[in-house]
Amino acid sequence: AQLVESGGGLVQAGDSLRLSCLASGLDFSTYSMGWFRQAPGKEREFVAAISQYDKTTYANSVKGRFTISRDNMENEVTLRMDGVKSEDTAVYTCAAARWGAILFQTLDAYEIWGQGTQVTVSS
Repeated sequence: AQLVESGGGLVQAGDSLRLSCLASGLDFSTYSMGWFRQAPGKEREFVAAISQYDKTTYANSVKGRFTISRDNMENEVTLRMDGVKSEDTAVYTCAAARWGAILFQTLDAYEIWGQGTQVTVSS
């Protein structure tokens, strides 16, 4: 199984960005999917998650600015980032958890991880 992220880059504060994560080698529609991020010198942290039933949950720091969605036909989970801030600068990684009905916020619940994509926000 493999997850491949794309869409990162250098943006200015207030801009929008769309991250994509394409899955292969797994029954995507049955997995719960999440986005995490890790800033330099910091621990990896939860950003957003979506269940197989399209239920979503967000970290407080991104609630109202970021939107997670999924397309089971394309095996894709996306993270729409609006109104980005300098503190959103991090490597963003998507992850898959087998129990698709549940929304997970902890790292150890996820068994498949991508390589990550860098998002840099200039102020």
